[in-house]
Amino acid sequence: MTQPAKPFLEEAAALLGPRGLIRDPDLLAPWLTDWRGRYTGRALALAAPADTQELSALVRLCAQAGVPMVPQGGNSGMSGGATPDASGAALLISLRRLNSIGPVDAAGRKVTCGAGAVLQDLHQAAEDAGLRFPLTLGGKGSATVGGLISTNAGGSQVLRHGSMRAQVLGIEAVLPDGRIYSALTPLKKDNRGFDLKQLFIGSEGTLGIVTAATLRLVPQTQGRVVAWAGCGSIHAARALLLLAEERLGEALEGFEVLPQTCLDAVLTYLPDARAPLEEPQAWHALIEVVGDPARLRGALEDLLGEALAAGTIADATIAASEAQAEALWTLRESISPAERAKGPAAQHDVAVPVESMPAFIEEARVRIEADWPGTRAFGFGHLGDGNIHFHVAAPPGVDAASWDAGDGKAISRMVHDLVTAAQGTISAEHGIGQMKLGELERLADPVALSLMRQVKAVLDPRGLLNPGKLVSLAPRPPTP
Repeated sequence: MTQPAKPFLEEAAALLGPRGLIRDPDLLAPWLTDWRGRYTGRALALAAPADTQELSALVRLCAQAGVPMVPQGGNSGMSGGATPDASGAALLISLRRLNSIGPVDAAGRKVTCGAGAVLQDLHQAAEDAGLRFPLTLGGKGSATVGGLISTNAGGSQVLRHGSMRAQVLGIEAVLPDGRIYSALTPLKKDNRGFDLKQLFIGSEGTLGIVTAATLRLVPQTQGRVVAWAGCGSIHAARALLLLAEERLGEALEGFEVLPQTCLDAVLTYLPDARAPLEEPQAWHALIEVVGDPARLRGALEDLLGEALAAGTIADATIAASEAQAEALWTLRESISPAERAKGPAAQHDVAVPVESMPAFIEEARVRIEADWPGTRAFGFGHLGDGNIHFHVAAPPGVDAASWDAGDGKAISRMVHDLVTAAQGTISAEHGIGQMKLGELERLADPVALSLMRQVKAVLDPRGLLNPGKLVSLAPRPPTP
C-alpha cells in the first residue's frame, strides 16, 4: 500500500465503520472479477455505504484524495463495467446496502427504491401491492436497480414496455464531487430545461453514482399464455412476429427466438429439461401474451393455426399451466450459461433495425464461419426490438485465452463492422464497459463521441468516476 493510500483508508474506515469498509483479500476477491470471468482487477478496498449521505461524504473524501471510484451493484454485468483495473488504485463502491423498496404508491403506480434493490425483490414488492414492474431478465435474482439504470438494461419485455429508461420516473445520484442530485419526485410535465436524469441512465456510473430511483409500475395482468413454435428459418420467425403483432396487438408482451443449436445446448446443460416440440426445428419462437387467459388462449390458438396453415411454422405447443410456462422461459433464459459451459465464444450484444435482423443473422453467420473455419456462429434474443445476442463459438479444443485474444478479437471486430454497416449498434442492452471501449471509439459518430467527452469533462474533470469505462476524457490510440 502506498503512503498516500494509508491515511485515506483510515479516514474511510472512520467514516463507514466496520461494516462499511472491507480490506480482507478473501472477502474482496469475489467482487474483483466480472460475471463472465473476462476481467479481474485490484482495489484498495470495498466500501459499502449505508445511505446516500454516507456515500456523499465518501465521494468527497475520494475527490479530496484523488482516489478513483468504481461503483458496483450485483456484479452481473456483461461488459466489465463494474470491475476495477489492475492498478489497485481504485476504491470499489458497493451499493448493495442501499436496498430499500417502497412503500409502493398504488394510486400513483410508482415506487421509490434504493440502487441496491434486487430486481426479483422489486417484482415481489410490486406484486404484493397488486401491480408489477414491467422489466425482467434472466439475472433478476442478482441484478440491482442501480445497475439496470446505469446500463439502461433491456430484457424480454422491451417489445411492449421499453427498456429501463422508459421505467425511470426520477433519480437520485451522487456527483463526482460529492454533491447530491435529487429528482425523485416525478412530474408528467416539467419544462425547466434539460431532463437531467437522462444523463445518468446508460452512463455506466461515469457521471454520477445512482443511489435511488422512482420507477413506474403497471397493473397486474389477469394472467399470461405462453407458446412455443418451430419455424423453418429466421425469416419465417419474423413473419410469425408480424402476424402476432397484427392479430394480438398490445397483448403481445414477449417474442424471443433461438436456433436449434441453442436449444440443444440448453437440453444438455439442464438434464431434467425437455424439448417443447417432438421434432427438431431450424428456429424456435417463444411467445408470451398477457391479459384474460381464456380469451387469449383462443386468440393464440387461432394465430398458430393460421401460421401452420400458411407454412410459417411447422409445429407449436401452448403451455397448459404456469409451471409449463416457466419451464419454457427457463429454456430461453438458460442459453447463455449453457453456451458458456460448452467452451469459449466471442459474445456480442448488438442491435440492427428490426426489419433487418433476419438477414443480418444469416449473412453474418455465413461470413464468420467461412472466414474462420471450425467456428459456430449463431444468434438468439429479442426479435421484436432488433436486439440479437450474436455468439461465435470457438473451434473445439482451442486454448480459451489464446483464442479470445487472437481470433476472438478479430471476429468481434468484424461483427461490429457488419453491425455498423447495417446501421445498428454494438451495444443494445449490456453497455460498453471496458470490453467495448476501444470499439466505441473506433466506430462511433465522432460528433456524438466528442459530446460525451465534453459532458464527462464538465462533471468529472479529473476522471475519478469509473475510469476506463464507456468513454475516456481523451481519445485512445487506435486498436491494431
